[in-house]
Amino acid sequence: MIKAVIYSRVSSEGNRQDTDRQTKELIEYSKKMGYELVDVYEEKVSGYKKNEERPVFSRMLDEIEKGNIDKVLVWELSRIGRSVIQSLQNIQLLTDRKVSIYIKNFNLETLNEDKTPNPLSMFMVQILFSVANMESQLTYSRMASGYRAYIKKNGTESVGRKKGSVEPEDVFLEKHKDVIKLLKKGISIRNISKLTGNKSTNTIMKVKRTALKLEMI
Repeated sequence: MIKAVIYSRVSSEGNRQDTDRQTKELIEYSKKMGYELVDVYEEKVSGYKKNEERPVFSRMLDEIEKGNIDKVLVWELSRIGRSVIQSLQNIQLLTDRKVSIYIKNFNLETLNEDKTPNPLSMFMVQILFSVANMESQLTYSRMASGYRAYIKKNGTESVGRKKGSVEPEDVFLEKHKDVIKLLKKGISIRNISKLTGNKSTNTIMKVKRTALKLEMI
């Protein structure tokens, strides 16, 4: 019998109810396929963390090294790793150990039944990651372009918000791109405040929530 585990990564700003629903559907899929569900690994950590900074993921890898796992079930590609490079490295890591990854939202298996790499699935994975990365870059480029146009049209004196107005998310993030860079490096909120000239922790938390929403970190 195939021994499977579920790996679920939810960010600190993630939706608990949505995560539970995804895990439940993966459990039902495991039962439907007749797998022996060994464990459910759930991690609450940012996607940009390295593997060694993700204790639950590391614990799963330890079990894989012992030969106790044949298949890892995930809801989507971003659960494996937020960045393209990290995700592909983790997929290759499991492939080298003859462990297949099942990606629910695309119904993809990285290995065939004989545990050889599935060329079509691997090709699709790389294409999907490339498209996601391209979309992220285009989103940031549009945000920067929109902000420059806003400044040009209204002048630097008009950048501040009027009382009661709602600042567009793209304008807000462009103003705090230094914070985004530091968040991507995994630096703590308190240290980011110091490094950015004592920007308030509330502002930094808002940047983090907004950037996660737009999948910029």
